[in-house]
Amino acid sequence: MKLDSAGLEILSRGECLELLDSTPIGRIVFTDRALPAVQPVNFCLFEGNVVIRTMAGSKLAAAARNAIVAFEIDDFDVDFRWGWSVTAVGHARAASDPEEIARLSRLPLSPWAPGNRDHFILMAPEQISGRRIRPPASAGAAAASATTVSRE
Repeated sequence: MKLDSAGLEILSRGECLELLDSTPIGRIVFTDRALPAVQPVNFCLFEGNVVIRTMAGSKLAAAARNAIVAFEIDDFDVDFRWGWSVTAVGHARAASDPEEIARLSRLPLSPWAPGNRDHFILMAPEQISGRRIRPPASAGAAAASATTVSRE
């Protein structure tokens, strides 16, 4: 297991892709009026691409068109002090080919927000990195013990 200078476990590209495929919510980072913007989105991983379904006229659709964006997912447990984070950076593009749009429309990617969301953004991760933190053995045992005691 490789560790970074802070002692966090460095995840392999494969582990990062597995985690990207394991959660339905992430954050896309894009530029809006020359400033960084972050927006939570539901997404899925399809053929190695992060796929987001949005409205054609949305700020996200306009900002992500042929731009470099970042995408981040994570999961943390505050009580047990463990967690992980994956960040991907790459070029985003709008799906425009009717066959591709038809394929993307069949993905298990239903929008949470109201409105007609028939515009697809695809981002191919060119750089991907991830880190994981695990609790020290003593902290994990103490937390597990506290959980067991509180359930009795």
